[in-house]
Amino acid sequence: MVTPSEASRHGGSGLEEIWKRELGPSRPRFFARRVGGSEALVKRMVSYGNLCGHKGCVNTIHFNPAGDLLVSGSDDKGIILWNWESKYKKFTYASGHMDNVFQALIMPFTEDRTIITSAADGQVRVGQIADNGIVTTKQLGTHRGRVHKLAIEPGSPHIFYSCGEDGLIQHFDLRSHAPTKLFMCSSFSDNKQPVRLNTIVIDPCNPYYFSVGGFDEYARVYDIRNYQWDASSSSDQPVNTYCPRHLIGSDNVHITGLAYSYMSELLVSYNDELIYLFARDMGLGPNPRSAPAANLDKIDQPQVYAGHRNSQTVKGVSFFGPSDEYVVSGSDCGHVYIWKKKHGDLVWMMSGDKHIVNCVEPHPFFPFLASSGYDKNVKLWTPGWQPSPLPRNVEEIMAANKRGREARARVSLSPDVIMHVLRLQRRQALAYIEHRPSTADLESDEDDDREAFVLGFADPETAEEGSNADPRECIIC
Repeated sequence: MVTPSEASRHGGSGLEEIWKRELGPSRPRFFARRVGGSEALVKRMVSYGNLCGHKGCVNTIHFNPAGDLLVSGSDDKGIILWNWESKYKKFTYASGHMDNVFQALIMPFTEDRTIITSAADGQVRVGQIADNGIVTTKQLGTHRGRVHKLAIEPGSPHIFYSCGEDGLIQHFDLRSHAPTKLFMCSSFSDNKQPVRLNTIVIDPCNPYYFSVGGFDEYARVYDIRNYQWDASSSSDQPVNTYCPRHLIGSDNVHITGLAYSYMSELLVSYNDELIYLFARDMGLGPNPRSAPAANLDKIDQPQVYAGHRNSQTVKGVSFFGPSDEYVVSGSDCGHVYIWKKKHGDLVWMMSGDKHIVNCVEPHPFFPFLASSGYDKNVKLWTPGWQPSPLPRNVEEIMAANKRGREARARVSLSPDVIMHVLRLQRRQALAYIEHRPSTADLESDEDDDREAFVLGFADPETAEEGSNADPRECIIC
């Protein structure tokens, strides 16, 4: 048994709470919250082991609602369901996607038998696991471009959303024949070009609200109640927008990751910039370009989290802790960063993948993390016994990341190159307009013919054997 003196000697309130719990004064519910958010435990995070089984970069990891299973998807187009605690691969199956898998999520209240996926091929698919161990996958819908993220309606076993690089946002109900195409996200400029979207999240405090981010500087918040299920309204007017003041009007940043806290705070991660935390009252309004400058000066500035580098891939960002006490992100330098949500201090940093960490997934209940990226495995992190200081070269690592961001920001182009880029952008805009769904398209939910696959559980070592995919091709920015 841990004694009071041992708890004090090994530091922090975390072990003191463990001692109180052993003696009985600490109630289980309060114990879990206090210990889970203890900085002493965060500073003890060490490697618990690796989950090895994929043949390409691991682009997505997700715990099931109970926290006992973890699903992963990869450039190898395979899906693996893990018993992460024992590091045991329960089964693997081919997703049916034709390109790199970017997202795999386990739907709640389905006995972990329904897994939705999206990928670089523009497909949104579902895998259904039968009692006899057969997995049936089918296409639910498509985008004209890559689909990086899906968002499940909190607590729903049926409903989720997708966003794609075509700018389209779709609503899926697994009980329905086809998805509803809600609207195209367009820029605030006069030409109303579609905004290529990277990420979508739903506010857990108000599931009517969802946010999207992509290839401009604004995180947009929408109210699903403004959109009819027959898609009769194609307006893409948000109810609010968020952006750091110094990035307004910037044309060289875009959003790669979003996350909501349980207080409806919005976390925004920018490509080759920083991470920002916005309270609900920090919004710029439905159209930030029409907001008076005097009003902008009255808005509080968001909390900033710095030190990492988010340049080469589409990285996510997450809250960590039972009360969202921390912010976590991967980095191009191959490390996992953990900041204190309040004040933005760096609490801990772990060496993850050899090159790039894209995903950091918190456990739903306990102070555990999973991470993945350029390597072909999933890393697991749990608190150890002995606290450790930050790496000795932490300042050098963060300084190198900062120099990389600043060097990219200083890149200057000749007039000829600028004109060439503008011509290419104009051609791309015309292509977008040509292929942009008409109102009739949005009103129709008749999708292309859907393909279906019926698969038995594949041998983990032979799944997707013979694939011509290059496992190194995991740069998905």
